[in-house]
Amino acid sequence: MGSKRMTDSTRGRGTTLNTPNRFAKLHLEPLELELPPDEERPAVKTRYYRDTSRSILAKNDSPDIPFTYSINPYRGCEHGCIYCYARPSHEYLGFSAGLDFESQIMIKLEAPRLLERTFRRANWVPQMVAFSGNTDCYQPVERELKLTRECLKVFLKYRNPVEIVTKNALIIRDIDILMEMARQNTVHVMISVTTLDNELVRKMEPRTSSPAKRLDTIAQLAAAGIPVGINAAPIIPGLTDAEIPAILREGASHGATTAGYLLVRLPGAVKPLFLDWINRNFPDRANKIINRIKDTHDGLLSDPRFGARMTGEGEIARSIQALFDVHLAKYNLQPEWCGLRADGFKRPGVTQMGLFENGTV
Repeated sequence: MGSKRMTDSTRGRGTTLNTPNRFAKLHLEPLELELPPDEERPAVKTRYYRDTSRSILAKNDSPDIPFTYSINPYRGCEHGCIYCYARPSHEYLGFSAGLDFESQIMIKLEAPRLLERTFRRANWVPQMVAFSGNTDCYQPVERELKLTRECLKVFLKYRNPVEIVTKNALIIRDIDILMEMARQNTVHVMISVTTLDNELVRKMEPRTSSPAKRLDTIAQLAAAGIPVGINAAPIIPGLTDAEIPAILREGASHGATTAGYLLVRLPGAVKPLFLDWINRNFPDRANKIINRIKDTHDGLLSDPRFGARMTGEGEIARSIQALFDVHLAKYNLQPEWCGLRADGFKRPGVTQMGLFENGTV
């Protein structure tokens, strides 16, 4: 059964659809009833649920990803980015990858405690951990809960390196902790800037910070001595690829020293959500954009093959890579950050002799 639009009052949401959950035997859809003209439909409010996970670090063995462990205090993301590859992960929780993903949020209230417990284990090998490997750690609810901030305190305490990726200017709140980590060479921040077009951001990434605020965030982090880069991801061929030179120029002028990008991919339920969105918002360009995405993924909207799924293949993908590389060099940006250190890791209260005896150093 196809997806139905949930309500007309979904301002601030990336999608108005709830796609069927691939694991569910039943899929319930609301009736499209006509309401009296003076009676407004209720807005879609965010609901929060306690996540009782017993561990906090997720492990991956993908050759496409330059880290083994990531940390995500939240599952689901209020930012509502329509293209988000993490949407299908919400189906494992019994939710839809559509509107549920951005309005039904799981919260790991024990995240800081679980992280500290992990670092205190004798078998933990100090290494870079990715913050926001799946969903943004600085989404709106973080302003109140401060789970990311408390986790950063743990990273600082144990001197374990971390790379943070976010679209939210809220990270500036934690600049005091990040400055201390920068002195240890244990932190690098990537600010994602998909487009510099304010109107497009409101449609495509409705609850993220504006492009101007993201660039100002880069400037503030750089001024504080915190290594920061700009993440032009995902690039959507036919929609945002022409902005690559401007995005890299603005990133560099605001203090970014590194830059990276990924091509958009639309796995599972992300495909119908994106197709609905692109046809509603860009009906005159939809076919062009869809065909260009397919051209980079062997005729598909998502290619699961390692080595191809992130950067794509074909003439359009090569053109995007060339455009990115030329402006990477033009603005003296580096493709990656190599300054993070893990050799300063320590467990407070544990003697160096104890560390050697446990085989952790």
